[in-house]
Amino acid sequence: MLRLIHDTDTAQDDAFALLIGLRHPDATVEAVTINYGNVGFDQMVENALYTIEVADLDHHVPVFEGCRLPMIAPFDDSSYVHGVDGFGGAGFPKATQRPEAENAVTALIRMINDNPGELTIIAQAPLTNLACAVVADRSIAGKVKHLYIMGGTNNGLGNITAAAEANFWHDPEAAKIVLAAGFPVTLVTWDLVMAQGRLSPEQLRIIDELDTPQSRFFAKANRASVEYVEKTHGVRGSTHPDSIAAAIAVEPDIVTRATDYFVDVETAPGLTQGYLLVDAVRRSGREPNARVIEEIDQDLFFTTMLRALS
Repeated sequence: MLRLIHDTDTAQDDAFALLIGLRHPDATVEAVTINYGNVGFDQMVENALYTIEVADLDHHVPVFEGCRLPMIAPFDDSSYVHGVDGFGGAGFPKATQRPEAENAVTALIRMINDNPGELTIIAQAPLTNLACAVVADRSIAGKVKHLYIMGGTNNGLGNITAAAEANFWHDPEAAKIVLAAGFPVTLVTWDLVMAQGRLSPEQLRIIDELDTPQSRFFAKANRASVEYVEKTHGVRGSTHPDSIAAAIAVEPDIVTRATDYFVDVETAPGLTQGYLLVDAVRRSGREPNARVIEEIDQDLFFTTMLRALS
């Protein structure tokens, strides 16, 4: 059984990624940790709690509140993409479950130390929680089974600046710390998402036809994303970066091509702040520290999403 922690800034696709982990038959989500990112912090906590409720489980999944600000970068969020509620104004009710009293950073350190080599982390947000945890206890990087990160671009255009993807741009210092810490890392980058990580209108129709509580939640929460992607990127459908990271974690065969590279993040203010260096030409002289996904089985990804919503 795959034992998961989702570190998330819960908006639309973060919630869908969480459902993949929560509802996969061969995985169990042991904690959800909330990190600064997409929308107001308290709203992201509520979104995670409600998503767990939608998953309709027979056990408790604790939610821990983490870092409310980036380390150094100015505070910003992506509510212009997701709406102030993270779900495009869907108006979902407040969940019954409440967050735990323990902070996410101390919870991460505790859980990793108590379960060395057992926990897989899916990082769907800026990496502030993980950076603070590894700064406090350097040993945890070697005790995590695997760390899947949605962030950066593989020498491609970003989605928030020409150089940077949002998760790394929101807290580049945190990303730099985590990538250098020694975690076993798999990176899902934004350019992969734009090439292979969209669900088409036909696939969205298939999800609608499932007509389950989970698929109805997906359809209602995803509407704003569909509108934004068409308006901003000129394509129909919706993008699912966090869901790809979660799907790869639970179904490794989704990956059809990946390469180990040395990667690093630019932290200096300016045009390239948050830029992910992927040393594809091997000129840094540095040993690889991350596996970068370059191609996926799109049909298996969609099947994995359908399973979570069925």
